[in-house]
Amino acid sequence: MFGRSRSWVGGGHGKSSRNIHSLDHLKYLYHVLTKNTTVTEQNRNLLVETIRSITEILIWGDQNDSSVFDFFLEKNMFVFFLNILRQKSGRYVCVQLLQTLNILFENISHETSLYYLLSNNYVNSIIVHKFDFSDEEIMAYYISFLKTLSLKLNNHTVHFFYNEHTNDFALYTEAIKFFNHPESMVRIAVRTITLNVYKVDNQAMLHYIRDKTAVPYFSNLVWFIGSHVIELDNCVQTDEEHRNRGKLSDLVAEHLDHLHYLNDILIINCEFLNDVLTDHLLNRLFLPLYVYSLENQDKGGERPKISLPVSLYLLSQVFLIIHHAPLVNSLAEVILNGDLSETYTKPEQDVQRSCAKPSIRCFIKPTETLERSLEMNKHKGKRRVQKRPNYKNVGEEEDEEKGPAEDAQEDAEKAKGTEGGSKGTKTSGESEGQLKAAEKHRELVNRKRIIFHQDNARLHVSLMTRQKLLYLGW
Repeated sequence: MFGRSRSWVGGGHGKSSRNIHSLDHLKYLYHVLTKNTTVTEQNRNLLVETIRSITEILIWGDQNDSSVFDFFLEKNMFVFFLNILRQKSGRYVCVQLLQTLNILFENISHETSLYYLLSNNYVNSIIVHKFDFSDEEIMAYYISFLKTLSLKLNNHTVHFFYNEHTNDFALYTEAIKFFNHPESMVRIAVRTITLNVYKVDNQAMLHYIRDKTAVPYFSNLVWFIGSHVIELDNCVQTDEEHRNRGKLSDLVAEHLDHLHYLNDILIINCEFLNDVLTDHLLNRLFLPLYVYSLENQDKGGERPKISLPVSLYLLSQVFLIIHHAPLVNSLAEVILNGDLSETYTKPEQDVQRSCAKPSIRCFIKPTETLERSLEMNKHKGKRRVQKRPNYKNVGEEEDEEKGPAEDAQEDAEKAKGTEGGSKGTKTSGESEGQLKAAEKHRELVNRKRIIFHQDNARLHVSLMTRQKLLYLGW
């Protein structure tokens, strides 16, 4: 893929003697970016090819010449990528930029080079950028980009993405919003991303996932799986002449994929995530839909039911695929010894109210969409006392959605600031300095012990020192 260098920048400008794999050529491309900060119809192709060439040089420099990354960081060249993206210059530029970034992160092999690329907050700004996801190609490259980043997650790199002070983990929260996307490849990528996240043994991050995202994600996921089961059952009951075997086969394969995904989460053996998932599977899917259908095959009633053969088949697959002992044992105990008849004697209104409690057994749609729940939890989790202005995405506006109480509080703080006079000016200056510092070193946000920061050192020098401190466990 990188062998088409003749058509890239440097091969078509009458400078065939220029070595495209060199620091000099990177400097030339930097000059091209500085001269074309605004995307137009005339320079659109030039900018795309320039970004591609920069990516090729970075991949080459990762393995051959560290000065390439020194220059890339020194000139803050990543910001050009972000500025081009924010100009809404059309799908062509978005697709090419996402494709190029995906290639870049896929081929970077040295940890130092990866730290260089993640040390500023530009990657998170790209993740939360409002792309046109109705475009299938943009959607495909975007989710592929997120999956590539998730493959780079470990105990060290997770700090570039997760910020526990602001309850911000864009890589994860933006990915799970597509858990029920119509395209199966997107759904598969989301499952891969979540599994890569759950495998990182970072307790602060895992507690954030449990407290802020686990319930809305698992409840919506269980509802999605259950709706898929009802569709499968409808296909079985309406296809008496077996004309839709292909569709039925696809529905069964999709459901088995769901069960394997659930088992993959459970065998990671993250105890508090397993507790939440097990509770939702038992009380929101397996018992109220699968097992309930075994006892209640009458056509009356408003409760969702599936046919007896489908119920028996799906339960057999649950026992074959899922190996989490607490879940399997609880399900078997209810099937062999339990009595579900009393669970469903409540009026519909009582069930609707009680379904907010995880222990109530009912198969019902969540009251909030996943995206809405994540947004509410994000704002609910923000603590104004601990919130620091230096932990924001680079380039994003200061204005955020605020409730009336927050607006009143902010007005009061502004009034106090006015009375403070010179004291308020000093605080503003300190905040500005903190903002600049954190924009350069987002990964320092979550460090709880010794923090090294030397702003007047060259970037590669400070990074090497911080790596040594990390290696020594400081």
